[in-house]
Amino acid sequence: MLIAIVLGLSVLALAVAWGLRGFVLRQDNGTPDMRKISDAIQEGAQAFLRRQYRTIGSLSIALGVLIYLLYAFFRKPHPGEPAATTLALTTTLSFLFGALCSGVAGLVGMYVAVRSNIRTASAARSSLNKALQIALRGGAVSGLFVVAMSLFGVSLLYSVLDALHFEPTKIPLMIVGYGFGASFVALFAQLGGGIYTKAADVGADLVGKVEAGIPEDDPRNPAVIADLVGDNVGDCAGRGADLFESTAAENIGAMILGAGLASANLGVFSPAQVVGLMLFPLVARAFGLVASIIGVLVVKAREDEDPMRALNRGYMWTAVLAAAGFVGGTYWLLNPAGYPAAWWHFALCGVIGIATSIAFVYITQYYTEYRYRPVKSIAAASVTGPATNIIAGFAVALECTALPTFAISAAIIASYRLGASSGLAHAGLFGTAVATMGMLGTAA
Repeated sequence: MLIAIVLGLSVLALAVAWGLRGFVLRQDNGTPDMRKISDAIQEGAQAFLRRQYRTIGSLSIALGVLIYLLYAFFRKPHPGEPAATTLALTTTLSFLFGALCSGVAGLVGMYVAVRSNIRTASAARSSLNKALQIALRGGAVSGLFVVAMSLFGVSLLYSVLDALHFEPTKIPLMIVGYGFGASFVALFAQLGGGIYTKAADVGADLVGKVEAGIPEDDPRNPAVIADLVGDNVGDCAGRGADLFESTAAENIGAMILGAGLASANLGVFSPAQVVGLMLFPLVARAFGLVASIIGVLVVKAREDEDPMRALNRGYMWTAVLAAAGFVGGTYWLLNPAGYPAAWWHFALCGVIGIATSIAFVYITQYYTEYRYRPVKSIAAASVTGPATNIIAGFAVALECTALPTFAISAAIIASYRLGASSGLAHAGLFGTAVATMGMLGTAA
């Protein structure tokens, strides 16, 4: 029943993403001059992704063959593990499936991103709220597809192997290749798109602004079009592949830790509870998807309002609903007989993760928004020349790493201690995994 719920909510999220895609594409796509620039960006983005994914596909097949050979002939199975050839086949197929799902999620997100840009620009001519909603829902197509495809892939692999009657606690080890496949695509998508956009950006500035005297981001400069292509393929497709890898790896890693926790507490969990313990990461991620859908749909801004306030309200809705889902999920699945305190220890771990993600939202805004001291100090330093601009900017860059480091460290220590004090043996690491699930619960 658990895996059916997860698969059902994954499909629901994909359906909502497809519906948001339709909403975006129905909007006005601007004037002929606007469409001329937008069409050039679309054409460039599609050409880039076609070339990139051909390379990734060829390398994925070659690496899949290598993984099979290494698992089949060089890795000795540990006691209780499936046969070497079985483990090699499942790991290789899950690797290829992970790469495929990551590529599909990136392509769909990219397809909508390059089309939502012009519609957002067109709507901004008449309504701030309409432009904000188009932009957010266009981005939500990518966000929901990335997280839902990641969850759907892991759930589908688990259900197939479970139907083949493999030992449930061994299945996470057999599908670990899924996360590796997602990481492989993310590596190329992030590096390829990121380096491309930065090269185009710097080239546009050097040739256009410095040599030709053309204003920044002027479409008469071909390198500007290339830069905007790079923004889409790097920040949309590349970042989507990166988040796909993060959620897939965290899902499988937490499932492995859940299986380890069950092995370290033999007799505490019934067979059904062991399955629930391992599937808890998937259930929590599914609840987070539902919370994210609601958060996206409730965002609405007044015409005279700072758009970030509306986005923050939607994010807080998502965070509160995700926290409620975590508390309910831990009570349902992490509540072994004889350990009445265990479930709320893990619930607090999840809440700590969600609180950390909220902290990151506000830390990021503090260091990047024009209203606050860091950006104002850089602007003030710029008045006296490029040297003081560089010094002030670099100083703020060094400073802004401190708060995230403290926040992450505090979250890891607190969640580890909460897990360790749950009464279950060796539960500290699982507590940190639950906190990480909480932090990624609002990823979509």
